[in-house]
Amino acid sequence: MSTRTSALDALVFGVDVQSGDVRGDAPSYALVVFDGETVERDVVTRRKLLRRVESEEPAIVATDNMYELAADKDQLVHLLRGLPAETKLVQVTGDERPEPLSRVAKRHGVPYGKPAMEEAEASARLAAQNVGYEVSAFTNETTVKVSRGRSTGGGGGWSEDRFTRRIHGSVKRASREVESKLDDAGLDYEVDVTEKYGGYANAVFTVEARAEDIPVSSRRSGDTRVEVEPVRRDGIEFRALARRRDRVFVGVDPGTTTAVALVALDGRVLDVTSTRTADTADVIEWIIERGRPVIVAADVTPMPNTVEKIRASFDAAGWAPDSDLPVDEKQHRTREEGYDDDHQRDAMAAALYAHDAHADQIQRVTEQTPPNVERGEVVARVLGGEESVEGVLADLTADDPEPETTVEHEPRELTDEEQRIRDLEAQVERLESHVADLEATVEEKDEEIEHYEEELSEARREERQQARERREVTKLEWENDRLTTERDEAVERAEELDAKLERLKDLWKLDHSNFADVDTEGDLVAVKPVEQFTVDAIEAADDEYGIASGDVVYLRDASGAGERTAELLAEFEPRVVLRSGGISDAADEVLFEHEIPVGPADDVPIREVDELAVAEEADVQAVLEDWRKRRDEREREQKESMVDSIISEHRADRT
Repeated sequence: MSTRTSALDALVFGVDVQSGDVRGDAPSYALVVFDGETVERDVVTRRKLLRRVESEEPAIVATDNMYELAADKDQLVHLLRGLPAETKLVQVTGDERPEPLSRVAKRHGVPYGKPAMEEAEASARLAAQNVGYEVSAFTNETTVKVSRGRSTGGGGGWSEDRFTRRIHGSVKRASREVESKLDDAGLDYEVDVTEKYGGYANAVFTVEARAEDIPVSSRRSGDTRVEVEPVRRDGIEFRALARRRDRVFVGVDPGTTTAVALVALDGRVLDVTSTRTADTADVIEWIIERGRPVIVAADVTPMPNTVEKIRASFDAAGWAPDSDLPVDEKQHRTREEGYDDDHQRDAMAAALYAHDAHADQIQRVTEQTPPNVERGEVVARVLGGEESVEGVLADLTADDPEPETTVEHEPRELTDEEQRIRDLEAQVERLESHVADLEATVEEKDEEIEHYEEELSEARREERQQARERREVTKLEWENDRLTTERDEAVERAEELDAKLERLKDLWKLDHSNFADVDTEGDLVAVKPVEQFTVDAIEAADDEYGIASGDVVYLRDASGAGERTAELLAEFEPRVVLRSGGISDAADEVLFEHEIPVGPADDVPIREVDELAVAEEADVQAVLEDWRKRRDEREREQKESMVDSIISEHRADRT
């Protein structure tokens, strides 16, 4: 429902059929664009009209008959679905039973003429004055449907099975994303899921919000499709542009934060607000937009100056308690109402206690007020002006006095037509009395229905709250599982790091300790054991305690190595390689070419300390010295062999 209090705060389009028929040939429209001051007139086709509405997004598209824009109800619904989010379609002549445009224009002082352009301008000016009814085909609920973006049919067999599982899994992931966005936006919703093999076939979310307020848009991407549609009403609804401002009790709690609460004559809390920035004028404007005060109340005595100023601005009666209302009593009186802070609670308590103090008077006024007299006006005058109910009713129902006449006439017999008129008038009076009784019954039933609707709304609210709590518990369980997994992984990683730390400590001890517990007389040197002369074993030893240039490497089993393995070992540039067992000629040749000393491990006593090993420097030097002799001998043999080969070639050339 509109909350506009000014005549106009945006563009208004006035529309009327210029020529043609919406049910036949494409019609042309008289279009008037009114911004409160200037008027633009044009004749446009239907397509151009809709394009301008889409691009300029007017606040209102006004017409004297909504079916001048649509041939039937289905086309009207389609038109309403295509309007911009902030644009309303308004029928200025009324709701289900519209009046002639000429009569409405005359009542509101708007110029009127028969040509289509003048009717369009009259519609625009009337809508600018909040005259008319908004035409609505949709509720404030929206459905978001997540479904398959393609068929699950395939070639059969395992391939089709995997394809179907993938699609259903994609729908489930997309549904989770939609659910997360709705939760982040704080929107209330219900979801209906159709589970299938591997995930979801579809998920339908019914969200309590308009489509433009939902952080999800329609899209189609690969395996999934998302459709956002407003929920359509069973029929067409009309809502008056002008807000009805009923009589209300107003409670005010002034201070740094000012709170205001409105309570209806039947004791219902209609609205409550609190603000730190609004001044008294803003508070008064907020009240004007929502009701007409009968009594302005405070929760303390005497009435604060701010509350008194608000009361005086409305010329309403004032109410204050005999003594300041205790906090526990205010909490008890507002226990069934919702509020955001203590200031709102105090304002509501003031209004509710003021209503309680006058409840009996309101009841008496209601019982004595005829159905054709506005009860709120009578209550306001009785409570505010201390007038009697009879006096107020007499004033409100008084007819203009008949002019006195001195003409005397003889009574005459009524004609049949006059008698018929008198009988019909009496029948009308009886029917009006019966209608009044029926209206009272309807009002009573409406109150009963409203009571049941409130109970139903409360039950639904509790159900939604429970659903949100269940979702929150599920999310917390998922988060707990995730954190447990991360903890286990961290523990495992810590154990690996502890083991590595122990190995590093051993290496440090090896490099810095004097091995007092080892029985030896000479200097010690670290020995890096390698289980086998293979690529994997060398890399494993390097990962475990590292092999650096100048290290003494001990091959526990030197057999079976080839050129590649020997090349890898040579890249570390060890000081000497001690071997157990024989070494292949290929590996020996590679190490010799890289000048890597190789000697038998049997010549060097090696002492093991846990996973590490040590040897005496003198023994290692002896191996190195022996290798140097063998190297020199080997080089000498190679040179002699080369000389013999040259001599042999020379002799062969001479012969």
